[in-house]
Amino acid sequence: MSPPVSEQDLERLAAAARAVRERAHAPYSRFSVGAALLDEQGRVHAGCNVENAALPQSLCAEAVALGALVAAGGRRVRAAVVAGESTQAVTPCGGCRQKLREFADDDTPVWSADGQGWRARHTLGELLPASFGPDHWMAS
Repeated sequence: MSPPVSEQDLERLAAAARAVRERAHAPYSRFSVGAALLDEQGRVHAGCNVENAALPQSLCAEAVALGALVAAGGRRVRAAVVAGESTQAVTPCGGCRQKLREFADDDTPVWSADGQGWRARHTLGELLPASFGPDHWMAS
């Protein structure tokens, strides 16, 4: 079970996700996204989407943030914030939900934010029900 996340940590995550979103490389979709992850040591790791002319080669913000987390020695995601501007709350895509599952528990909070405030809160388990994760491998 994931330990509780403080309001201060949530604000740090939201600020990081919003700031990195401004650096996104999204010339094709014009849809900039920022993501920030809180690791088990209380550190924040941020990433933005990086598009490529060959669109399947693009990187989602959450995947970039996970790469930063792992590169810094992190191994667990305690909370995630995804920041984007849309009429609906921006949540991780299906592939990023699975990528997050590698490092997070079902009860890990995933917050959606825009430039004004919070849009939604889910758990990873709500976003990716009946998921396949590392515990499946360890059970055998």
